[in-house]
Amino acid sequence: MIDFDEEIKHFKPSLEIEEAEDAIVRSDLTDMTDIMMELLKKAKE
Repeated sequence: MIDFDEEIKHFKPSLEIEEAEDAIVRSDLTDMTDIMMELLKKAKE
């Protein structure tokens, strides 16, 4: 059986994950609200 407490002691987060988190936070992501607002602006024109 897996000893989860022992496994947690050996866990080291991947540097790739930390780099990905930084990239996601810094990026300007368009969400559905932005898309809907753009569509509404175009529909009014």
